[in-house]
Amino acid sequence: MGQVNFYHLTRSSTEEAVLLLAGRALAQGWRIMARAPDPATLERLDGWLWLHPKDDFLPHGLAGGPHDADQPFLLGQGAPVNGARGILHLGALAVDPDEARRMDRIWLLFDAADEVQLAAARGQWKAVTAAGLAAEYWSEETGRWQKKAESPGTTAPGAT
Repeated sequence: MGQVNFYHLTRSSTEEAVLLLAGRALAQGWRIMARAPDPATLERLDGWLWLHPKDDFLPHGLAGGPHDADQPFLLGQGAPVNGARGILHLGALAVDPDEARRMDRIWLLFDAADEVQLAAARGQWKAVTAAGLAAEYWSEETGRWQKKAESPGTTAPGAT
């Protein structure tokens, strides 16, 4: 299916955006994974998710435990061993086109204040669209998420 959605974070923190996107995906019955460039980012996200949202709990776990395959939302750096249908890439990690084609969705979150992440996201947009994947660019500069650009790609997008 292979759709890649780019989320340009200008107002929300990475954690807030993950909570929003993961919550929507889990509500649809999807299993998902979050990847980050370093374990410290995943550990920080794990700690934050244990406290948010304040009135609920988003079921998740850090990779490396005995129950990774059972986690609806796995935080890790390796393969999605939990049967994920979508992967959240934090910090503009590179998208593997072959993996993206096997997923319903890849979300690529990048911080507007980080020039390295901005440059990486621009490069990823070019690589993803050149690989024939559907792509959407979302920005929250107006205070709410709005789709600013899209490329239909040559593969059919999944649901959401």
